[in-house]
Amino acid sequence: MSEKTITVSVNGLSMTRTIEARMLLSDFIREELGLTGTHVGCEHGVCGACTVILDGRSARSCLTLVVQAEGMEIETIEGQGSIDKLGSVQEAFRQHHGLQCGFCTPGFIMAITDLIRHHPLETDEEIREALSGNICRCTGYENIVNAVRELAIERGPLR
Repeated sequence: MSEKTITVSVNGLSMTRTIEARMLLSDFIREELGLTGTHVGCEHGVCGACTVILDGRSARSCLTLVVQAEGMEIETIEGQGSIDKLGSVQEAFRQHHGLQCGFCTPGFIMAITDLIRHHPLETDEEIREALSGNICRCTGYENIVNAVRELAIERGPLR
């Protein structure tokens, strides 16, 4: 087994760990760090449940080796808010009833966080296209689209 020592920042906290060189980022987050909000669904990068933000852009943690994240900032669902103070995307999901069973929700929250930061998303069609990489088997997506629409309107035009 080949090991490597890496340093990453996770939700603003710098940490150094020695890990197996072939370890997936999803396994590192869940098993090494105990941050179980990042869910693993298909393990093929198709469902989006494992989405995190890696150096400012969304990434499938089930397809990323943790050694690829060396020196990077990793944002997980745990860094988006708390039970006492939800983050803006979490609050929009709550207000618009954008979740049911909740399994896909962390991946959606992380993908939407990236989308809101980087894309105008001016129409429902653009929102649906942007979210097409995340699968929800419960909601029918309408309330998720409503939540993203509200966030896009609140953010206003990109400058």
